[in-house]
Amino acid sequence: MLRKPIQTVTGIQTTDGAGVKLVRVIGNRNVYDFDPFLMLDAFDSSDPKDYIKGFPWHPHRGIETVTYLIAGDIVHNDSLGNEGRILDGCCQWMTAGSGIKHQEMPQPSERMLGVQLWLNLPAKNKMTAPKYHDIEKKDIKYIKKDGYEVRVISGSFDGISAQKNDEYVSADFLDVNLSGNASFEIDRDPDNTLFIYIIEGSGYLAKDDNSLYQSKRAVLFGEGETLHVKAGEYGMRFFLFCAKPLKEPIAWGGPIVMNTREELQKAFDDLSNGTFIRQ
Repeated sequence: MLRKPIQTVTGIQTTDGAGVKLVRVIGNRNVYDFDPFLMLDAFDSSDPKDYIKGFPWHPHRGIETVTYLIAGDIVHNDSLGNEGRILDGCCQWMTAGSGIKHQEMPQPSERMLGVQLWLNLPAKNKMTAPKYHDIEKKDIKYIKKDGYEVRVISGSFDGISAQKNDEYVSADFLDVNLSGNASFEIDRDPDNTLFIYIIEGSGYLAKDDNSLYQSKRAVLFGEGETLHVKAGEYGMRFFLFCAKPLKEPIAWGGPIVMNTREELQKAFDDLSNGTFIRQ
């Protein structure tokens, strides 16, 4: 059975951090629809003034953040002493777990193009030990076939498994680049949440639907085993996200996502009294 689009989201233009311009594609308003994916921020700018102020030191608990750049340069540091850079084609996967403080500071680039995804942690793993996992471009496996290239950031595709297969939520994150009029298909568990974010170009998202979906929007698909995408005349690049929903309650306050209001309040109390960082 083919999956069909059931929700299209263009997101809202906003600023975050110290004044970074971005598009909040999914977030609080549709969080249960996209479970276990909490938030997707997209950025695309050739003007450093849009992002140079960055995201100074801030806390996280109860989630994982996944930052992937098609193009750009972001310097990051954390309270555990980790530091590094996210460059063209690289990914940083951070498990906040019980609590971490970090900063992400974009550097001037010809183009800053990418996304940050927030992935919810199951209740039993909310307070796991925090850690970073940097994925360099050379370590991201990919497959090229007639008409498309797929980079496997996490999960698997067509017999290729990513270096990063998450131990808490098994999530597919694919970077799919289709040439003009090329088609792409993937089979997944029909009960999994599956959505795409169209980075560039346009395409058709169901064999029996002639609607042309444009870039800079997320499309959520209904139940089914097979996703079929056909690029428009000038090609299409999109990110695909797929995972089993957690179906757990969500208590969300800024950079912290727990399961109950009491747990959320405890996190903010820990911030106030200096016991937030446990490692």
